[in-house]
Amino acid sequence: MIDNESVIGRVTRISGPILFAEGLGACGLYDVVDVGDSALIGEIIRLKNGIATIQVYEDVTGMRVGEKVVCHRRPLSVRLGPGLIGTIYDGIQRPLETLFESSGAFLLPGERSAPINAEKKWRFVPDAAALEQVSSGQPFPVSGGTVIGTVQETASVTHRIMVSPDVRGGTLAWLADEGDYTVNEIVAKTELGEEIRLSHWWPVRRARPFREKMTVSEPLITGQRVIDVFFPLSKGGTAAIPGGFGTGKTMTQHAIAKWCDADIIVYIGCGERGNEMTDVLSEFPELIDPRSGRSLMERTILIANTSNMPVSAREVSLYSGITLAEYYRDMGLAVAIMADSTSRWAEALRELSGRMEEMPAEEGFPAYLPTRLAEFYERAGRVTALCGKEGSISVIGAVSPPGGDFSEPVTQHTKRFIRCFWALDRDLANARHYPAIGWIESYSEYADEIRPWWDRLDPQWNTVRVQALELLKREQRLQQIVRLIGPDALPDTERIILVTAEMIKNGFLQQSAFDDIDMFSEPAKQIMILAMIMSFHERASRIIKSGAPLMKVVNLACREEIVRVKTTYKNEDTAGIAAVELRMNQQLDELERMYRKAEVRE
Repeated sequence: MIDNESVIGRVTRISGPILFAEGLGACGLYDVVDVGDSALIGEIIRLKNGIATIQVYEDVTGMRVGEKVVCHRRPLSVRLGPGLIGTIYDGIQRPLETLFESSGAFLLPGERSAPINAEKKWRFVPDAAALEQVSSGQPFPVSGGTVIGTVQETASVTHRIMVSPDVRGGTLAWLADEGDYTVNEIVAKTELGEEIRLSHWWPVRRARPFREKMTVSEPLITGQRVIDVFFPLSKGGTAAIPGGFGTGKTMTQHAIAKWCDADIIVYIGCGERGNEMTDVLSEFPELIDPRSGRSLMERTILIANTSNMPVSAREVSLYSGITLAEYYRDMGLAVAIMADSTSRWAEALRELSGRMEEMPAEEGFPAYLPTRLAEFYERAGRVTALCGKEGSISVIGAVSPPGGDFSEPVTQHTKRFIRCFWALDRDLANARHYPAIGWIESYSEYADEIRPWWDRLDPQWNTVRVQALELLKREQRLQQIVRLIGPDALPDTERIILVTAEMIKNGFLQQSAFDDIDMFSEPAKQIMILAMIMSFHERASRIIKSGAPLMKVVNLACREEIVRVKTTYKNEDTAGIAAVELRMNQQLDELERMYRKAEVRE
């Protein structure tokens, strides 16, 4: 649709998804355009000497030089309001399920639909204090972020209707009564005549404002022991999961999305294979939220941009996803973003950069790759929102380095901007050890900041964590000797390290997503298991030093029982786990008494 403010130009050159057009000199950078007779959606990414460079978010097959380009003089934006939860979008917020109903499995050129159902009515409940003051003629001050009412978006999410940050504010002149309204209907007006609806538009490349950025202090509990105990991520933190093909990046993100204690999940399938995205789209609606007992889709937004979709839409999908996340953060909610994968996004940048004939940097990626990565990850954080509530965005980005080479540019630049690194290990994945997060290369810089939270739960968290990680590092060094001369050449005092490390791997780090008990582990259970293993190691080492042979310790019945605790006892069955520890201590006591008597006789 052409309005009075539109500017019309003509295509002069075509280079794949990159077009060049003249006559758009009056337009601005990142303005949205409609290209060609089919009105394909595009965006101006460069203006030089009256020539606009445009990236098109749809397939440009059949496009001809001379076709019309209409610029609407507004940036690419997403619509924010009730109805986002449970929807499957593409990278430019087109609802794929709605488009499937109208055009089938293949989208027609220029196909569009309202991002949010414009006909559905939502029950709007105005803020009681605001309604009382406005009704009595008293001024009720509002500004960007002020909550004027609520809508029950799903059974799991109460949607706060906020004044857009772009509204100048002042005081409310009118506020609608409780009732059913569509997202386009006006529910409030300010004294300046500004109209407030249930929804508003926001540019995807512009971060939404907040009052204050706060330091992180609380972990994002995922239920995955290797993450929560060894390499924790905070609410408002950033993490990367690098790994080669088949090492379990998507599977790990699925497990986190299902079990983490975030209020909202935004899953961005950016350039992934179609079959993987199909699994997400088919499995997520069937998953049950363990916290509410209802469908996980009642707190999830999916953005699907598979590898066969236009490369430009892949590039913008991350910005669309993080903007949706910021909107729910501004309501005071904890949001977790799964970006799968940022490597495909970087490859889209590389292709578009090549089409624009820019000077390439490392491995052909554009020189501004680090800047774009920083812009994305910096939009995470724990903040005080404009409404005064505390919200957070935690970003978990998968990285797919070619051949599993962590020295390639995307992985290396990502490490500059994240503080939690979960390196997937090919050998662990081949051994069917999942999650295949390697404990040597992985790290987390959030441990000190969230330590007070863990100390309130169990003060021994940091102690057993450090001890276990140190033991695993010692085991790796010993394995190098074992490969050369065999385990029998080691003294029993060092072989017990190999035994305990195997217990940590099998009884703590390895976790089955298909076991009803083991798929999710509460923090209290996690610490009980690891503390028990480390206690076993400490006592066994002491007994061996007193003269007991290693085989006596290895053959204790409690050792296998400890390894099976994760799948035998449910999270709430702390008494059962404590009973295992009691039997362990009894058996070790008996062994210790036996060899103490032997020492006395000698």
